[in-house]
Amino acid sequence: MIEIVGVIGAGTMGNGIAQVAARSGFDVVMRDVADEFLARGMTAIDKSLQRDVDKERLGAEEKQAKRRLTWAR
Repeated sequence: MIEIVGVIGAGTMGNGIAQVAARSGFDVVMRDVADEFLARGMTAIDKSLQRDVDKERLGAEEKQAKRRLTWAR
């Protein structure tokens, strides 16, 4: 059984995959070559989750899926 999902790259595809995996209940490690890319990816995930909360597609407690995400360079 899968316990941790590793995502290489925090760009558009990478942060999208990481977000879907975290929302599905997996712990996720996202890696990229520079901290600035990781920070940008995490910001994109946060904005996307907040947009889903604002549109009532996601409950505020479900936004906590971001806690399942860790990142490393």
